[in-house]
Amino acid sequence: MEAAFTPTRQQALRYGILLGVLVALAGTAGVLLTAPVPGVLWAAVAGCSLAAGMTGGLLAGRRGTRIDARGIRTAWGHEPWDHVVDLRAERRGARTVVSVYLVSGASLQLAAPYSGDGLLAEDPQFDLKVSTLSHLWRSHSIGGVPC
Repeated sequence: MEAAFTPTRQQALRYGILLGVLVALAGTAGVLLTAPVPGVLWAAVAGCSLAAGMTGGLLAGRRGTRIDARGIRTAWGHEPWDHVVDLRAERRGARTVVSVYLVSGASLQLAAPYSGDGLLAEDPQFDLKVSTLSHLWRSHSIGGVPC
């Protein structure tokens, strides 16, 4: 059995907007500091930087977590099931995230699923996704499920 968890479209849009604004600010500041430019060019640089940042943010904001018979895969690596000792939803700042606790004592915060309090940050299916993750972990830890 395999499952994939990615941020919702709204969460990815939120990440894209945030990254777009940051890139636009950096791009415009860089142009303004290097040479005086007319207002039209300044607006074009700001608009292009915003569009580029939003596109990159939308693409990067969709990375998530994959679950398969071998364990949990994230953008940062792979943890086999026999390394996982607990999996739970925890509050971290304005978000509720899924944390995976490992045999080594370390913990890993999954990129998805998560749910937040701010604009476009909520995931209405968060509880169902956490329940599914917990079920998959428990199934694999007591002997596995058929692939």
